Amino acid sequence: MQMESRKFEPRLLLKDKRFWIASFLIVWAAGLQGHMMCLQRQDAFKQKFGTVENENEISSEGKQDACHNQI
Repeated sequence: MQMESRKFEPRLLLKDKRFWIASFLIVWAAGLQGHMMCLQRQDAFKQKFGTVENENEISSEGKQDACHNQI
């Protein structure tokens, strides 16, 4: 049994729809992962420091400031 040796031809690869679909999925997944990481960082920041709305509610109700409420 003899194996064929095929040369790599970029032109054929660029014309293949499967290549473009796979590339799109990889880029979409990477973008989604980056977006989710950004949301997690925002949530962690909000949990650590609170938000402006939380500070206004706490000060208007006469409670302690946001730093003392977090455990």
